[in-house]
Amino acid sequence: MSAPHATVDLDDAEGLLEADRDGLLRAAASAGAQVRATAAAVEEGALESVTGHRPRTLIWVAGRGPAETAGTMLAASFSGIAAEPIVVASESPPWIGPLDVLVVAGDDPGDPALVSAAATAVRRGAGVVVAAPYEGPLRDATAGRTAVLAPRLWVPDEFGLCRYLAAGLATLQAVDPGLQTNLTALADELDAEALRNSAGREVFTNPAKALADRMTDRQVVLAGDCVATLALARHAAAVVLRVAHQPVAAAGLADAVVALRAGMAKGFATSGDALFHDEEIDGPLPSRTRVLALTLDAERPAVAARVAGLDDVDVVGVEDVGEAGSVPVLTERAEQQLATLAVRLEMAAVYLRLVGG
Repeated sequence: MSAPHATVDLDDAEGLLEADRDGLLRAAASAGAQVRATAAAVEEGALESVTGHRPRTLIWVAGRGPAETAGTMLAASFSGIAAEPIVVASESPPWIGPLDVLVVAGDDPGDPALVSAAATAVRRGAGVVVAAPYEGPLRDATAGRTAVLAPRLWVPDEFGLCRYLAAGLATLQAVDPGLQTNLTALADELDAEALRNSAGREVFTNPAKALADRMTDRQVVLAGDCVATLALARHAAAVVLRVAHQPVAAAGLADAVVALRAGMAKGFATSGDALFHDEEIDGPLPSRTRVLALTLDAERPAVAARVAGLDDVDVVGVEDVGEAGSVPVLTERAEQQLATLAVRLEMAAVYLRLVGG
């Protein structure tokens, strides 16, 4: 399948690989390797200085982009079960002290907010984890008094969400024995997701290509119905903009539903109207909107009920992997589902870029 203006067909594996001159598919498929690298660092003792700390508060400081998104997802996924509050902030809070653990996450070791937050936390005796390149001002400000989960594999920051998630999961596991995560198993699942979305698989068995096909020549809204899926929707919209150079809206599902219900009474909002449309008389048919409602398994029944009866709405969860021949998805935990969907959406963004030339 391909878009009317596509230069490469989605089922043309050779054409896609030839068009991928910047190695975007490999970067998007590297999430499993990034998580595995983090797991290796943990096994080597990278988090020994904070292990067993049992903090009063876990503070996640990130300025923007995937690092901030990862913190929001972790807080949404674990706030109800973690023994300590998880605070996502853009700078070190004034009350930080020896009973707290601070994670600074980002891709710029010279970011003043990260440097200042880490330096303040070290000065006040808090535990510090650096999930950023450990060099330059960030290294100078902490003088080696930190646990370091610096990236071992370089990828463009738009594909770094799963590395930040892995760093957060590893830190939670280190400070809270009740929050155990098998990072190796997560890495294996993300590798399996990348394989499901590989260029050699056809659209009907490839969930990322299927998403790209649904988004082609449409006005697209990525919608989430909870804090975590809304954060994922915003991340995916940013990746599509940065990678595929296409604007995509991200919104709460409630806002998308209101807009769709209002729009169904206007113009060519329904598929039936298009049957009687004559471009020579009526002009070009307006571009229709497609809403991709991102959901976790636990929310799926409620989300499906809310969008029932609405045209152009697709509910997208980890189990939506295409037709016969797809590899089953075995993720159950919320953070694993979010990571899997992130890889799928990032690879869909790459396919949109490749078929558009």
